[in-house]
Formats: sequence, structure tokens, C-alpha cells
Amino acid sequence: MRSDGRQSDELRPVKITRGYTKFAPGSALIEAGDTKVICTASVEHGVPSFLYGSGQGWLTAEYGMLPGSTAMRKKRDTYKVDGRTTEIQRLIGRSLRAIIDLTPLGERTIWIDCDVLQADGGTRTASITGAYVALVDALNWMIGREMIQVAPLTGKVAAVSVGIVDGLPVLDLNYAEDSQAEVDMNIIMTDAGEFIELQGTAEHGTFGEAQLQELLALAKKGIADLFRTQNEVLKDS
Repeated sequence: MRSDGRQSDELRPVKITRGYTKFAPGSALIEAGDTKVICTASVEHGVPSFLYGSGQGWLTAEYGMLPGSTAMRKKRDTYKVDGRTTEIQRLIGRSLRAIIDLTPLGERTIWIDCDVLQADGGTRTASITGAYVALVDALNWMIGREMIQVAPLTGKVAAVSVGIVDGLPVLDLNYAEDSQAEVDMNIIMTDAGEFIELQGTAEHGTFGEAQLQELLALAKKGIADLFRTQNEVLKDS
């Protein structure tokens, strides 16, 4: 039993509120325990310079933690985005580009913005899971305006953290667990059971192949639960 009463293979309570904001074509508030992230998807005409004239669209992401999202006020990234933020933005973008065909978008860009309202571990994985819901609604918005004919999705995506805490493999680490974990991993997968990214680090010492397999099994179980939550939220889309 963990400090918050969960079993080792149990997610924190997850809630996704679809259409959380009024103006963005797609939006979702995802709550994973005490972690809360608002994800929006916006559509703009135009693409980066390397895609000019290609007829292909683009998808990119921005991520940020609001000043009051942590116990100590976090400064805004006003002048320079820090390395952690840049890494997470790229991760979110890669994860969503892995499950969409960008060609039917035409020369348009979908912007995914993930803003952390409250951080208690797993903000990047929650961002990916919530951003998928916002993306689906943005694509439906485009269909409604005859920008595209069908949503060019090739799959679904969700993400979760796993780790080893006090020698025990556990699913979906909160901040207290993450800060003392011997091993910390973030796993991003499609609904076809394929991996998009695995980020794993031994914070103290090393870990073996058997432990890695245990962590992957936990991640697969957690991500299957997250897909069920996404499906329930999007069942009428």
C-alpha cells in the first residue's frame, strides 16, 4: 500500500473534462490525482518555412507551468524557455504527430498548448493524454468547417509514468514518489500497443531487465485504463 492508499498497479483518479474552454476548437482539462493540466488545440493557417509549398500541415506543442502550480512560485518563461520545458514541448508534439496524417490538413498548423494548473507529478504524461482529447475535437471542428473531410488520425495516444520506489515497481507516480524514486520512467503508447517513446532513468544505482519488464507491464495496464477513460469522454464525438 502506497502513501496515498493506492495499490502498486493503480492509477490515481483520472478525470477528463472535454470542451473546458469556450474559444479553442478543442480543449480538455485533465485531472490525475492532484495534477491538473488544461490542454487546448488551435488551428492556424500557415506552416513552418520548411513546409512552405508542400501542401502538408503541421502539429506542434507548447507546455508551461503556471506560477501557482507548485508550492514555490514558478517564474514564467517570459524571455527564455528552460531546457525541461523545451524537452516536454517536443515530447508532446512528437507523441501526437505519431498518430496523425498531416497531409490532409493542407498548409495549416495545429497548436497544442498544455498549461499546468497544479503539479503533483506526471504533468508531461497527463498533458499527452489530455491533449489527445483536445486534438480530436479540433479535428471535428475542422470537419464542421469543411477544412478537412475526415479526421486523419491513425491511432490513439496516452501516456503514464512508472517507477521503482522503495524497491517496489509502481504505476503513476505522484510528486512525493517521483522525488524519491530509484527508477523513473515515462511511457507513451498507441492503442495498437506500440511504443512512441520510453524515457527511463535510474536515479540511484541501476535496474535490470526483469525490473524493466515489470515496469512495462504496469505501464501497459495503466495506459489501457487511460484509453478507456478517453473513449468514454469521446464516445459521442
